[in-house]
Amino acid sequence: MSDYRRAIIPGATYFFTVVSYRRRPILCEPEIRTALHEAINWVRELRPFTIDAWVLLPDHLHTIWTLPANEADFATRWQSIKRRVSSQSAAFLLNATQLNTSKIKRREASLWQRRFWEHCIRDDHDFARHMDYLHYNPVKHGLVTRVQDWPYSTFHRHVKAGRYPLNWGGQAEGIDIVGAE
Repeated sequence: MSDYRRAIIPGATYFFTVVSYRRRPILCEPEIRTALHEAINWVRELRPFTIDAWVLLPDHLHTIWTLPANEADFATRWQSIKRRVSSQSAAFLLNATQLNTSKIKRREASLWQRRFWEHCIRDDHDFARHMDYLHYNPVKHGLVTRVQDWPYSTFHRHVKAGRYPLNWGGQAEGIDIVGAE
């Protein structure tokens, strides 16, 4: 078994990438979006955290979370979210052809890749770069030509708060984007 090294810092802010199994483009389906929304709310009731930013794409999502000052366990939160979404979406997603021996042994569904990628945000500049990367991602992947046109992100929330102009990210020039994928 692999030994992953993770930065475990109570109260820290983290950037996450979570990917669908075999990059199936299913995460924007209404059934999955609803299950994801409900699972996140359920986990936040039990183990609070702040969602600073979010973008949901067909085959992956990016999010920035800030954990409570005395907490550092993001892995359990992700495990609970992924498990609950898989359970709630089982009828919609059941694909026995994608359940290999390892997935059956671990009682895993065919919705999520096994792990996730995380990055501990180091400072305000790092936060801003990851925020830009996250919100620009639908344009990067050719899903829209303007950030404002993607419906599954926190971009409009940040526009309302005055953090971004509405026309931000309409083209690639001049945006300092991190390579987190």
